[in-house]
Amino acid sequence: MWEPQSDWGYTRYTRHTAERVDGAAVIGETRWKLYINRQRWITFMCTPHNIHHLALGFMLAEGVIDGLDDVLQLKVYEAPNQIYWLAPALGLEKTLTMRGCEESVGVVDARVTGRPIPDHSAKILTSGCSGGVTFASLSGEHPPLDMSGAPVVAPGQVFELMRELYRRAALYRKCGGVHTSALSGGQTLLAIAEDVGRHNTLDKVRGQCLLENVETEGRILLTTGRISSEMLTKARGMRVPVVVSRTSPTALAVELAAAWDITVIGYARGNQMNVYCGEERVQLDAPASTDGRTQPEDGYLRPETEIEGVRSNQDG
Repeated sequence: MWEPQSDWGYTRYTRHTAERVDGAAVIGETRWKLYINRQRWITFMCTPHNIHHLALGFMLAEGVIDGLDDVLQLKVYEAPNQIYWLAPALGLEKTLTMRGCEESVGVVDARVTGRPIPDHSAKILTSGCSGGVTFASLSGEHPPLDMSGAPVVAPGQVFELMRELYRRAALYRKCGGVHTSALSGGQTLLAIAEDVGRHNTLDKVRGQCLLENVETEGRILLTTGRISSEMLTKARGMRVPVVVSRTSPTALAVELAAAWDITVIGYARGNQMNVYCGEERVQLDAPASTDGRTQPEDGYLRPETEIEGVRSNQDG
């Protein structure tokens, strides 16, 4: 069975010294072939961790499925004698020990309800660090998100969520070389994923949310990776109105975010961040209250009209 990280020695050099370091952890990267209804679909280059989340999130993002009800079964051949098996209609989700073969390792076999497969000739090879692909149009022709009731975020809230993201990045702490993304309801992290490919982390987050029945709409998406056009497209597919990164967005991502009414926050590090578009969803932290009022339980800082008791459409 492939592991998320491997022990691999290296030699550390300075100008005048060389020191051997043995047993150092190096992040894993493996090849996984996705078959849908017995047809070869795509090959993932990814970290071998929560591959079922990756497959589910990718199929949902690309319109192969609309929900878990469209999944008849999903098998992930993790080792010659180990298979992850999901069959939602049967209430089955478990890792089984059963006879298999070496050639099957690295195969993801999905059976879904009958529907056409998108045209592979329309795929776009993007700048994802593992060669991410998307079949969705990046032309910005999609309508803006109807998120008028989306909550407002405060800088202090964003800073604390990013700190929590770093605290939960277990693979990064062990070996580095990996991206981390998470979905938040404003106060806590609802789903989190790590992978060598930043685009893979978003598909893993979406797949986890699908499997655990976590709503993605109206949430905050946090990532350590660059916000590219593909990342922004995946966020829009999740109907996420706020995307936060510790690094930069691309110009095309900002243009798409402006067209789709998505708030893009970059370089969220320490106690500073840059808002590239959608500033109307960002409200400065209020001074300490003296009238006994507290922040809402969901962690969002509401617009002043809502604080005074006027509920938004989303709250209703």
